[in-house]
Amino acid sequence: MIYYVFTASLRLLAIQRMPEGLIDHNQDIDCWQAFIEGNREALGQLFRRHYADLFRYGNKICADTEILEDCIQELFIELWQSKNPPPSTSVKAYLLKAIKYKLLKALHKRAQVKLQAELPENQLFEMCHETFIIDKQEHAEKTVRVINALAQLSARQKEIIYLKFYQNLSYEEVSDIMNINYQVARNLLSQAIKTMKKILQKLPLLFLA
Repeated sequence: MIYYVFTASLRLLAIQRMPEGLIDHNQDIDCWQAFIEGNREALGQLFRRHYADLFRYGNKICADTEILEDCIQELFIELWQSKNPPPSTSVKAYLLKAIKYKLLKALHKRAQVKLQAELPENQLFEMCHETFIIDKQEHAEKTVRVINALAQLSARQKEIIYLKFYQNLSYEEVSDIMNINYQVARNLLSQAIKTMKKILQKLPLLFLA
């Protein structure tokens, strides 16, 4: 029972942070197809629709907003210049995966180390108060407790919770972004939730109110 209460709490906190007018998947696909067929204005629409999500996700990987904004601009410039844009069944997942790769490449280049496809264990994935909107006082303590528990997870565990609950992506989309297979994604999320549950069991007030 505590598992369902906990996951419901995560979803509630994530939903509170989502902007009005959630991005429509079918409209995304239509825009992407129009772009592939040569409609450059469609790419501009995708930029406007996804910029906020790209920035929020990227900012959890890279705290340097100048690097982040450069990478987002570079991503869309490359798409604009692309002669054969790839087909995609999930534009959002495609863009999030692309910005993650660009940020890791930029960070590894700055640190002069070999590029890795995934977040290294010592890489931070920031989950802070700004990730959630605290619109009611009774949610404030709950949010703080969840964030404190998240802080004790690994970067990959935090990332999969963010993508699954905050970005509301499917396991297929999450596994693509994180470069892992479907079952590994399920196992990783399950383990992350179990770890958080153990932490939060020491904080029973989380499930009050």
